Amino acid sequence: MSFTVTSTDFSDGGVLPDAQVKAFGNTSPQLSWSGAPEGAKSFAVTCYDPDAPTGSGFWHWTVANIPADVSALAAGAGAVGGAHLPKGAVQGRTDYGEPGFGGAAPPPGHGPHRYIFTVFAVDVERLDVTEDNSGAVFGFNLHFHTLAKASITATYENRG
Repeated sequence: MSFTVTSTDFSDGGVLPDAQVKAFGNTSPQLSWSGAPEGAKSFAVTCYDPDAPTGSGFWHWTVANIPADVSALAAGAGAVGGAHLPKGAVQGRTDYGEPGFGGAAPPPGHGPHRYIFTVFAVDVERLDVTEDNSGAVFGFNLHFHTLAKASITATYENRG
């Protein structure tokens, strides 16, 4: 079985709905995953825009320490404060400067941006990360503890 991630809010390669756009809904999408490898002790989720005009992309969401018995996050799970996340999960600081999901907001006329939602199967129950940590810190920790990862990508363009 292969590790996969899906969403009821958008399809892989599709357009990101307004609900996931910062100026409109600013709500994290529903995500489900299956086929995690044996030995997964927790999961992490990230949303990354590699097309942001920053030289280093843009982190829209980082979540770690999702218990191994969880295989989905409901829409809105990324709300600030984490009240809708599974117990023990921690959201990191996005490039907007605060923990929680931050929706798509590409500059007007910059063209379509990709929003890559990745679920990581992790070999430890807890990564050593906090809500003050950046996407880079989450990524560093995930680099050493990822058993497998699965992604789903949507695009969004701000035509101005």
